[in-house]
Amino acid sequence: MCAKKTDLGTSIATGNPAARKQKAINVLREAFENKLKEATEVAMTLPQGALFVDEIPADAAYLKTIEVAKSIYDEIMSSGRPALDVPSRSSSNIIYDENNDLLLLGEKMNRKIFHSLTSVEDMTQLIRVLEIVNQLLEKHMHATKREVFYNDVNLFKEQVNSDNSIEDLSTVLHTIRNSTNIVASAMGKAIGRLRIKDQNDIIDLEAMGSGGWAITPFLDNVEIIESDAEFVLVIEKDAAMMRLSEAKWWKDYPCIIISGRGAADIATRMFLKKINKILNIPTFCLVDSDPYGHYIYSIYLRGSKKLSYESPFLATPNIHLLGVLTRDLDSYNVPKECRIPMNKTDMKRCQEMLNEDFVKKNKRWVDDLELMMKVKEKAEIQSLSAHGFGYLTEEYLPTKISTADWI
Repeated sequence: MCAKKTDLGTSIATGNPAARKQKAINVLREAFENKLKEATEVAMTLPQGALFVDEIPADAAYLKTIEVAKSIYDEIMSSGRPALDVPSRSSSNIIYDENNDLLLLGEKMNRKIFHSLTSVEDMTQLIRVLEIVNQLLEKHMHATKREVFYNDVNLFKEQVNSDNSIEDLSTVLHTIRNSTNIVASAMGKAIGRLRIKDQNDIIDLEAMGSGGWAITPFLDNVEIIESDAEFVLVIEKDAAMMRLSEAKWWKDYPCIIISGRGAADIATRMFLKKINKILNIPTFCLVDSDPYGHYIYSIYLRGSKKLSYESPFLATPNIHLLGVLTRDLDSYNVPKECRIPMNKTDMKRCQEMLNEDFVKKNKRWVDDLELMMKVKEKAEIQSLSAHGFGYLTEEYLPTKISTADWI
C-alpha cells in the first residue's frame, strides 16, 4: 500500500501531467542556463606537477611505441643496462586538481631496470605489452585486456600483471588506454533521444526495444549525430533502467538514459563524457542510497585514483547527484522495513568519502554523507517501489527534477 505523498512533492504531484513535465524542463533550463553559456572548448590547463596525457590517433600511438622501443634498444647498445622511467600510479602520486575538479596523476617516476631482480619481471612484461600494442596499432586491430593476457600466459601468470603493464604503458606513452587499441569489455547500456553512427551503421537509441543499446568499447568508431535531449540520466542499477525503459520515460522527459550496471566501467564513462562534451546538457546520476552509490557517483564525477592519468577523458565534473539521497529516505517515506542497517564496511567507506578533498568542498554532499553516518541506514533505488511500481518514474524523478533537489 502506498504511503502518503510528501509535502515536497505535493505542489508538483497535484498539477496536470503536461504542466508537470514542462515545469521540470523549465527548472532544468533555468538552473543550467548560465553554466551552459559559460561552457567552452578552451584546452584544460593542468596544475604544476601533473602528468600530461593526451588522446591521440592510432598512427601517432604507433609511432610512440617505436620511439620507446628505439630508446630501449639504444640503451642496450650503449650501456647494456636498459631502463625505463614509468610514472608511479601509487596513491601518493595522485593530485587533486581543484581548478578542474579532477583527480590527476603526478609526475613522480619509478625507474625500472632490466637487470634488477626487483624489476626485471615487470620490465619484461611491460616490453611484451609494448610489442603487442605495436602489432595491434600496425594492423589497425583492437584487443581486450583478457586477450592480451592469453597472448602470453606463461609470462604474465595472472591477468592482474598484464593489466598493470597495460596501464603502465599508457602512462609511458602519455596517452589513454583506448589510444593503444586495448579495450575492456563494456557493461553499460544506453537508450533515449540520441542518434549515433557506429562505423557505417546509423543507430537510433529510441528504437532499441526495451533492452537499449549495448555501449561498445570501440568508442573511437562512434560518432554523435543528433539529439533533442534536455538532459542525461546515469543510473547505477539495471533494474531501474528497465523500469524507465518500459515506461519509455524519455518520451515524456526528453533525455538520454545510461546504465553502468553497477560500477562505472571505462567505456560507459567515456561514452558519457563524449555525450556531455558534444551535447553540453545537464547530467544527473541516480544511485543507491549507500556509501558505494556515492562512490560510484564520485567516479563519474572526478575519476578514479587507479586511472587518474585518464581523468580528463573519463570524468564528467558537471554531473549532479540526483538521488537516492539519504534525506530522501524520510522525505519520500521509504518504509523502515525497506531500509538496511549499515555495517562496519559501509561506515568505513562513508568516512573515507568524507575525508576526500573534493567531497569536503561540497557542503550539501558532506551534509548528506554525515546524515548517512548518523542514521546508519541505506536503501536501494528499488525501495521506492514500496509505493508502487510506477513511483520512480511518475513521482520520485519528476519531483526531484521539478524542485531542483540535487547535489
